[in-house]
Amino acid sequence: MNDVFALPSRLAAKSAPELVADDARHLARVAEAIEHMSERLSARLDAARRAPGRSGRGAFERDAEIRRLSSQLRLLERFGLDVCLGRIVHASGEVAYVGRIGVAGAGGERLLVDWRSPAAEPFFGATHADPRGLVSRRRYRWTNGHVTDFWDEVFDVSQVENHGALDEQSAFLASLGEARSSRMRDVLATIQSDQDAIIRRPSRGTVVVDGGPGTGKTVVALHRAAFLVHHEAHLETLGGILVVGPHQPYLDYVGDVLPRLGEEDVRTCTLAQLVPEGAVAVREADPEVARLKGSARLLEAIGPAVAFYEEPPQERTVLEIDKLRVVVEPEHWAEAFAAPERGTPHNEAREEILDALCEILADMVSKGRAGLAHAVRRHGPLLAEIDRAWPLLDARDLVGDLWTVPAYLRLCAPWLSAEERQALRREDPAAWTEADLPFLDAARARLGDPEEARRRRRELEEIDRERVEKHRVLEEMLEADVDKEGEVWMLVSEDGFEEAVVDVDSYVELVREPLAGPFAHVVVDEAQELSEAQWAMLVRRCPSRSFTVVGDRAQAREGFAESWEQRLERVGLEGAEVRTLTVCYRTPEPVMRAAEPVIRAVLPDASVPRSVRSGGAPVRRGRVCELEEILETWLASRELGVASVVAPPALVPRTSITDERVRFMAPELVKGLEFDLVVLIDPEGWGEGTTAAVDRYVAMTRATEELVILEG
Repeated sequence: MNDVFALPSRLAAKSAPELVADDARHLARVAEAIEHMSERLSARLDAARRAPGRSGRGAFERDAEIRRLSSQLRLLERFGLDVCLGRIVHASGEVAYVGRIGVAGAGGERLLVDWRSPAAEPFFGATHADPRGLVSRRRYRWTNGHVTDFWDEVFDVSQVENHGALDEQSAFLASLGEARSSRMRDVLATIQSDQDAIIRRPSRGTVVVDGGPGTGKTVVALHRAAFLVHHEAHLETLGGILVVGPHQPYLDYVGDVLPRLGEEDVRTCTLAQLVPEGAVAVREADPEVARLKGSARLLEAIGPAVAFYEEPPQERTVLEIDKLRVVVEPEHWAEAFAAPERGTPHNEAREEILDALCEILADMVSKGRAGLAHAVRRHGPLLAEIDRAWPLLDARDLVGDLWTVPAYLRLCAPWLSAEERQALRREDPAAWTEADLPFLDAARARLGDPEEARRRRRELEEIDRERVEKHRVLEEMLEADVDKEGEVWMLVSEDGFEEAVVDVDSYVELVREPLAGPFAHVVVDEAQELSEAQWAMLVRRCPSRSFTVVGDRAQAREGFAESWEQRLERVGLEGAEVRTLTVCYRTPEPVMRAAEPVIRAVLPDASVPRSVRSGGAPVRRGRVCELEEILETWLASRELGVASVVAPPALVPRTSITDERVRFMAPELVKGLEFDLVVLIDPEGWGEGTTAAVDRYVAMTRATEELVILEG
């Protein structure tokens, strides 16, 4: 019965039957229920995969069901009994076990409550100041499917004798000292009450998770995404959730968190991945150009840049169409150009203009509309005139022209000074930088897909042909059923038969870029780095303005003098609610003590968190020539853990170290990550000012065990 508990000999006292027997019996029932769940899920998944193919909405629903069942099955296969996080005991005597998913017994009794359910909230939110009606809370540590330790937190002193571990934070603090790996650690069982309160906040509006290094901001953001997916099912129908990280190493690091929480449909990306050119874009080297392109004001140039190509001809156009002389007056062009609804993308509006012109010309002559419309659509001179007045445009050409054609930029952004226009000018229109990406994104949104309207027209024409053919076949079948009592007549008499014959859901859906949006909720990590123009990329993709914004003003490389509320209001997110985390759980106190003066030298009012880890090795200092010896000693002393050598590429010394547990990283790429050992190479040589100081501060606070600073 105690097989699930495999505590080491030093914890033998915790193995006493009076401490673990009830848990062992309950977990045995959970294991049996999980086995049955896996069998049922496998059977349902097989049935879904064998189901006959469908089209339209039916195909979408079938694929969604397969994804959902596969995700649940993978979660059970990944964890097994490990899905149980712990238990809570209420003052009423009721005991509830909390898991990553809900698990029910054969009789329907609840064996595990899902961590996102209201019933599980006290497991995360109870404190000694506010026990939420609990007597005690127990958290498990799992290793290879067995409980290798557990900790009790007692909120009622009369229950002390019934528990084996009484340190209020022992489970949490013990987890902080574990070795790091290439993936973010699983911390669901040790979510703290202040973090849990943010995780469970409704999605409506914008919430800011503010806090210094190691306060768990990223943990909160990712668990909040998983909570919202489960708790607010309507979000999926409105576009789902997007998580935006600062760089690819961050996405690699956190990539396992959401699947471990049972959520695999949340999309993740970097800002650069929102735009195809982001794959080749380089950092903007000129600070003045970066400043200008980072403003929302300059984005306004995209509107006039497109409008320049939307002017109707001002002279009459004489056409010969099927031996008919047709005169298109300027007012006819103006009427056709005004036909698209406001907000219609430029390239898609071209087909609407052509439709409107066909109607206008058909009204002008007596010939049948259909015949004339067909002739107009293939009349070369008319199409050439439309091409001149309303050409199909490419976002890359449009933005490239802004930076290479001075007169065009002056026309579209007349508020710029001559010096600013000169700073923005470059020779190569396609020499994309990260600062260009918001302009390419805005241009694509304004222009639309040049093939979209044509593709839609081809699809509708195909469906019309299919409708005609189906009706022709149906009429032949009805004529053959002379007594009008056969199956065909019975089907025709049924409600909805017409819709079944002409299946509107069978329309081919238009291809949509997976990151184009709209999304129902967006999570943005390291948000203090975003410019106004970059924010526009995200706000455009979330019409509901439902955001979780994660960041630390003190870690902004370009400075962040205003408040979160001021910054977000300027980018269109009004009424943001700021929640601040003040406790550093990751970085030992000696490291935080060394890092604090580094940031305060440039930001005296920086909010530096308080470390709960009072122990830890003192910060070591040495010479750069000692790097290889330090790394070799560290690697030889332990089998687990990850180290990072942080410095600009030009300052990294040559070394023979090739162990994959040692990462060599530039300062700007370590945000959001953590390492057991961090070695800084000549940090004073990284430069002066706010950016360099922030880089040093961020790099220092990545250390979870030891920090080494090497000079010279």
